[in-house]
Amino acid sequence: MSTENRFTDKISNEATALLPAVEFRGEIRVIECERDIAAACKYLGAQPVIGFDTETRPSFRPGVMFRVSLLQLSSPEVCYLFRLNRIPLAKPILQLLEDASTLKIGADVAGDLRSLRKIRHFRDGGFVDLQTIAPQWGIEEKSLRKLSAIVLGKRVSKAQRLSNWEAATLTDKQRLYAATDAWVCTRIYDRLLHTPKIKRP
Repeated sequence: MSTENRFTDKISNEATALLPAVEFRGEIRVIECERDIAAACKYLGAQPVIGFDTETRPSFRPGVMFRVSLLQLSSPEVCYLFRLNRIPLAKPILQLLEDASTLKIGADVAGDLRSLRKIRHFRDGGFVDLQTIAPQWGIEEKSLRKLSAIVLGKRVSKAQRLSNWEAATLTDKQRLYAATDAWVCTRIYDRLLHTPKIKRP
């Protein structure tokens, strides 16, 4: 554990933009066939901590909302991208989302879970929301981009956020963006755990 907490409470967009980018360097596996779901979930379920995120096709019309297109779950070495517009939110995935023994780290977890429950209902277990715990270290920012900037000193690119997540094939840039978003949550969590919390008076 580092001996002191040097995290700032806030960071500007300008300061964030000047930081070096952080990218997932592991293997990215796209799951778009139902037969591949069980093996992916077996691997992920054996991990103590995984990163969690979702992506949804953007809507540029008021009142039009799409279902979740992609579920990202990542270990330090492998990130699985479950294409929920192609495959069902199957039982092995639900069991993983409900399993309290596998910690799942995300940002705005409640929003992602709400979107997933529009497909199938489940009782979530083992989730940690970086937005909820960051104030214990004196951090007031909420976005994943700024949490990464403050905690890791690295910038998460948001260039692909509004791309089409229901495209026939995900581009290399989309895959890397999606994998990084999930994986970096575990990096932020690990750094927080190794840094003293703010002592409240």
